[in-house]
Order: sequence, then C-alpha cells, then structure tokens
Amino acid sequence: MVDDLKIKTLLPILQANISPKAHIMTDEAAQYNNRYNGLKRYFDKHGIVRHGIGEYVSFDDKNVSTNTIEGFFSIFKRGMKGVYQHCSHNHLNRYLAEFDFRYNNRVALGVDDLARAENILAGVKGKRLTYRTTAG
Repeated sequence: MVDDLKIKTLLPILQANISPKAHIMTDEAAQYNNRYNGLKRYFDKHGIVRHGIGEYVSFDDKNVSTNTIEGFFSIFKRGMKGVYQHCSHNHLNRYLAEFDFRYNNRVALGVDDLARAENILAGVKGKRLTYRTTAG
C-alpha cells in the first residue's frame, strides 16, 4: 500500500522490486509517462497502453498489454469484497500472496485441483506454522 500515486512515491518501490533490464508495461497514467520522470528513464523498455483511445493492446507493439494485471486485480478486488470484506494493512501481503497463488495455479493454466493441492503442500513441507508467526 502506498500513501499516494506520485512518481516520487512509486519510483523507489518499483526500482527496489523490478530489474532495470525489465520491460515495463503501464497504462497512460501521467506518473508513469511524464517526459522528465517517465519510467523509460529507469527501465530498458516501457510500453504504454492508451485506454483513453480504446487501446487495450498497444497498436504499436502487440506484446504490450496490461490485461493480465488488470485481470488479476479484478479477481483480487472481487475476492476481497465478496469473501473477506476487510483486510488490515498488516496482512495485505498475505492476501495478495494467496490470490497470486490462486491466479498462477488456475485451471486455465492447466492446474487441476490435485496439482494445486500438491503445490500447496510442497510449499509447507518442513515448515512449522505457529500463532506467533502469523500475528501481527
């Protein structure tokens, strides 16, 4: 969670978590595309999708799209409103990790219920979960 969407707030977070050699894909939001502070100054490539003109896959480069992340957050928001209804700031990372796992282990990617259960169990093998590690 961030306090605001200004580039001076976002850029340090992006730089700490994304390789400078990455190909970044965003919409046309001003904080990403400012000619002085745009992301193209900090990453090898920056592809832009312009929703304002009805573009959902870049007209210039068919490899540039924000559909995947928009789909993920659509599922996340529906889950948070429909299932969990509340999430504290302290536990947001855990909820995001759960939805990340679900999204990357879904039937559309060829992961059935058995394979998903095996992936879950592989992640906890050799680990002990106590209340102290979850409180917080």
